[in-house]
Amino acid sequence: MLAVVPPARPRKLAKVPFVELADGRLQGVVSSGSDVERVYVSSIAAGTHAYHCSTNNNRPCGGLRGAPCKHLHALTDEALLQYGVDRVARYLRVDVGDGLGTGAELLSRLDGRPEPTPSAVVFSRFLRHLAYLELPDSTVALPELHWFPAPGVGR
Repeated sequence: MLAVVPPARPRKLAKVPFVELADGRLQGVVSSGSDVERVYVSSIAAGTHAYHCSTNNNRPCGGLRGAPCKHLHALTDEALLQYGVDRVARYLRVDVGDGLGTGAELLSRLDGRPEPTPSAVVFSRFLRHLAYLELPDSTVALPELHWFPAPGVGR
């Protein structure tokens, strides 16, 4: 049975409701600071450190002007809280050297450039996670979540 790894530190979900290390990227969904109905899908590729940020309807982020935007900064800050510095740095293949404390410090060690990446998969995964929140409480197992350990099992 696979154990679920708890977050390295608690985090607030309002600004970055979804962050993951998947598909060879640090990627996630970041809320807009100016429009409650807009979110951004932001990502940083492992190894190449190519980065991208666009709205949920694939419009490029206006803050991407040759450097990571504020959404990428928020994403990396939350990734460090969720997964811990060592795990994120290892995944992105970044030398932590003296250590990192913030997403800005992590971003300063990247040597990537903007590169469009598909955001639909990340946004779809986020929406699927949101759909689970709308399910009524139940003790019946969901087939697609069969790999999650039951509460109290394996602890």
